[in-house]
Amino acid sequence: MLYKFFTVAGLATFEIYAAIPAGFAFKMPPLYIFLASVTGGVAGVYVATYLGDYLRKIFYKKKNNTKPEKPKTGIVYRIWDRFGVIGLGLLGTIIVGAPISIGVGVGFNVPLKKMLAWCLLGVVIRCALYTTIGHYGLKMVL
Repeated sequence: MLYKFFTVAGLATFEIYAAIPAGFAFKMPPLYIFLASVTGGVAGVYVATYLGDYLRKIFYKKKNNTKPEKPKTGIVYRIWDRFGVIGLGLLGTIIVGAPISIGVGVGFNVPLKKMLAWCLLGVVIRCALYTTIGHYGLKMVL
């Protein structure tokens, strides 16, 4: 059971969309799937946040601190334009995933602590929502 937990957590570090179905395929209880996916998702958020910040600092040194121009199209920009940090951290994490949201947030020079807090909340909500949908969806089918 421990191997299954760490496998689901490891998958959730990169993508929750793969971790939760893997947990159901391993026939894990929904609570364990939720805990493993949250554990991996939180680890992924921290890695993406601090690795992204480190890479941004390296690239800005080489470019003489010029700020990149923000793109004006795409769903992530519309979320950013309409809802700000909360939308990018919470909605962006639920819709496109935490690593992408954090990457965009780092690109937009969002304060890391605010981005981290909202992405962590988004990961917890996303894991709870998808685990619940998967659990009751399997009950309907089986």
